[in-house]
Order: sequence, then C-alpha cells, then structure tokens
Amino acid sequence: MMTTVDFWFDPVCPWAFITSRWMLEVEQVRAVKVRWNVMSLGVLNEGKELSPEYVELMTAAWAPVRVIIAAQLEHGDAVVLPLYTAMGTRFHLQQRSDYETVIAESLAEVGLPMELAAVGITTLVDEHLRASHHRGIALVGEDVGTPVLSVRGADGKSVAFFGPVVTPAPKGEAAGLLWDGTLLVAATPGFYEIKRTRTAEPIFD
Repeated sequence: MMTTVDFWFDPVCPWAFITSRWMLEVEQVRAVKVRWNVMSLGVLNEGKELSPEYVELMTAAWAPVRVIIAAQLEHGDAVVLPLYTAMGTRFHLQQRSDYETVIAESLAEVGLPMELAAVGITTLVDEHLRASHHRGIALVGEDVGTPVLSVRGADGKSVAFFGPVVTPAPKGEAAGLLWDGTLLVAATPGFYEIKRTRTAEPIFD
C-alpha cells in the first residue's frame, strides 16, 4: 500500500534540500509518494530577535517562496518539485546568493513564465503562502524549522515531525532504512526528540 508524505520546505534552507533529496531516494525503494509544500523561514522568524546577517537572509528568503506559491497557484502542484530543485541546485550546489537571477534561471529551466518572478517582491500570494506554512507548522509546533514531514499510512493514521537533519543524503537501501527508523521513532507515543551537535557542514552529492 502506498504511503503519502507531505513535505514542507523553504528553498533557501540547505538542510531541507538535503532531506528532500533523501526523500526522492526513499520514493525509489519504498512505497512512498511525496507531496511537496511550501513553508517560509521568513514567516517562522517574524517577531524574533535575529542577528543582522540572519535578518538579511530572512528578508531575501521571501521572494523564492512567493514565486513557488505563485507558480503552484497558476500551474498546479506538478511544478513545485522541479522549481524547488532548480532553485535548490543553484542556492546550495552552486552556492549562489544572487536571488533575482536564481529565480529567473529556475523559472526558465522549468518552462514557467518569467512574469512569475515579479511576484517575489509583492505580497500578492502571501495569504496562500502563510496558509501553506501554517498547515505544516501546526502539525509539529513553533520551535522547529524546515523541513516538516507529515506521513499518512495505509491505516489512515498520521504522524508529523521536523527533519531528519542528515548529511549527506543516504542513497538506495540506506535511504530506505533511515526512513524505516524515522517512522518507527516518530510514531512512538510520547517520543519527541533525538539530537546531537552538528559537526559537519551540508554535503551535497
């Protein structure tokens, strides 16, 4: 039986991008289908005390998520993953921070109208963006980030969690085993957290 997974991401987060690549591997080795959803680090961090550098990042982060939401509204769910992949490849694999150009190139790669880029500097889709964000974050609480995963099994039961945070993304059956273990602990009543200090930077391969 197929298991449906809703995955919430912000394309500027390198850790979420690695987890998304892991989920693409999981789809190949387990009966899993991922639905891709947008959340926003800008929304998540509203009203919080942040360093000047992080404020700058959060300000820039609004444009990519707005453009993905606008593309989804106009062209359907099928464009979300390829547009996320196009942006994520440029932000993380190519280590680029020229947001305007990244958005334009990503739209062109996916074959979407360039006019969508202009939405990034408006609030036209913010109601939809916030709704998508809150659907995900409501499942796990406010003290987490991106990604958020929600899993509905064949039995109709759901479990949601932040993460996993892993680097690099496991491949093949290793990806499947991590998936099996993640579900096992996340579905355990009363289980909340496993954590250790991150000692490695994101590894994209």
